[in-house]
Amino acid sequence: KHCCFNMFEVKVELSLLEKEKEVDGLSPNGKASPFADCRPNGALGHGSDDDSTPLPLYHKSRDYVEASVCHVKDLENGQMREVDLGSGRALLIKEHGEFSAMGHKCPHYGAPLVKGVLSKGHVRCPWHGACFNIATGDIEDFPGLDSLPTFQILLKPFQALQSQKRSKPMARCSAVINSSTGFSHVVIIGSGPAGLVCAETLRQEGFTDRIVMCTMDRHPPYDRPKLSKSLDSTAEQLRLRSMEFLQDHDIELLTEKEAVAIDVKTRSVTFEDGLRMEYRKLFIATGSKPRPMNYKGKEVKNVFHLRTPEDANSIARLANNKNAVIVGTSFVGMEVAAALTDKAHSVSVIGIESVPFKKALGEKVGKAIMKLFEANRVKFYMLNEVSEMIGHHGQLKEVVLKSGKVLRADVCVVGAGSVPATDFLKLSSIHMDSKGFITVNKMMQTNCDGVFAGGDVVMFPFPPRNNKKVNIPHWQMAHVHGRVAALSMMGRATEIKTVPYFWSAMFGKTIRYAGYGDGFDDVIIQGDLDELRFVAFYTRSEEVVAVASMNYDPIVSRVAEVLGSGKTIKKRDVE
Repeated sequence: KHCCFNMFEVKVELSLLEKEKEVDGLSPNGKASPFADCRPNGALGHGSDDDSTPLPLYHKSRDYVEASVCHVKDLENGQMREVDLGSGRALLIKEHGEFSAMGHKCPHYGAPLVKGVLSKGHVRCPWHGACFNIATGDIEDFPGLDSLPTFQILLKPFQALQSQKRSKPMARCSAVINSSTGFSHVVIIGSGPAGLVCAETLRQEGFTDRIVMCTMDRHPPYDRPKLSKSLDSTAEQLRLRSMEFLQDHDIELLTEKEAVAIDVKTRSVTFEDGLRMEYRKLFIATGSKPRPMNYKGKEVKNVFHLRTPEDANSIARLANNKNAVIVGTSFVGMEVAAALTDKAHSVSVIGIESVPFKKALGEKVGKAIMKLFEANRVKFYMLNEVSEMIGHHGQLKEVVLKSGKVLRADVCVVGAGSVPATDFLKLSSIHMDSKGFITVNKMMQTNCDGVFAGGDVVMFPFPPRNNKKVNIPHWQMAHVHGRVAALSMMGRATEIKTVPYFWSAMFGKTIRYAGYGDGFDDVIIQGDLDELRFVAFYTRSEEVVAVASMNYDPIVSRVAEVLGSGKTIKKRDVE
């Protein structure tokens, strides 16, 4: 019996083959208990989670080629296999007796999906938790912008696969636009993942009116989490979407545009340069800004908050063979410290807690990570704060701590937390809490008609905590908010169905984290903390609310899968 993948030059011969001897590359059987068979992913030699080798282009040839990939009995239900088709690779999946096939690499950072988790009609990426529908290839949970190509198992000729990514088809704008017009049906403030996914979702869902996205940045949307992990990257290298892509889909981008006021009565946004734009629907996704700090010597140069590729490049350049000081043990601060160890003469970290990540990951995990840094020549000054930056001819020379300790410093990076970038809303009637977060409902709507908000700036109702309003400033969560807001604008309200997923990379090792662990009261650790090969379950009363791991794939994606299905994991299940 022959079976073809359309769009791919392939035939899968299922019954005429002798059974192959090697059954490698199989994923763990999906029918196991939630945590069974979770083993470290040995193939991940680097922890930066970026398979940046260019995805292969497949060459066109005749109508189709034939490739025997496996025997029908080689795959059991709930298993996946990466198959070689001569002109490229695909992921072959068997669930409920049905075969399906799609692209084998996650479009986000190129993770091998065969090492992910297959469950209930979708595959979850082992690295960062993105989910893809096995029937359509559509992205169902984030991060990432693109979906996967699928290859139907049909008898018909087809074209070769050109890429491991697929952008969903998008509508064009049918409104006649003069770009100087001060009116847009949709105005989006912010060009991070929330703003970008909102714009793309509107077009994917058939929205044909004007969309204008405004940003304070100089660049088109880029992959900001990578800034702190690879300081030498340019905006071009980090780019998520090119200007051509945005133009092709009629998403207008105004760069270096700072919103200074919103008037909900006249439905207008005013920008610093005097431009005023009226809107029908507004999406506010301005993200966070650095938390202000109190110290003497604010005028001293070479003290940075890492915000832009230019900041990252300056930090890397100034730290070269010099003394670097990092203020704050946030994930950004610690990633920068790690990235500077092979550039700088010395790296010192100042933190107000007793160990890094204590609030997020708990004392034991924080200590283990601190040891990793110390083994890489990083000096810690914990339970401490900065009192003064001292300059010489205006350039930083010393950082003075409240304890009296004086550190030599040529460059300083401040990563001491952030606050929502919502000052410009103070005079509007958009409701914010005492900390400046915008409160929204489950449709991402604010209290003002036609005004939506998402990403780091919002407090939103979180179903796993009985719809208590929470702030989850993850890159992945911002994608979700952008999609929900776009669907709400079009009158297609949808629930937030996602599991928060977060990752951090340092010294070639990756920490993965899923769930919402705020207020955890116990941590159950399995594996070996000293070897940094472990999984940590965070519990609140008797329930697992979050999980973190290092070198233990795909456990975090597996737990995300269980939590995402609405099941609760009890403390005793783990113990």
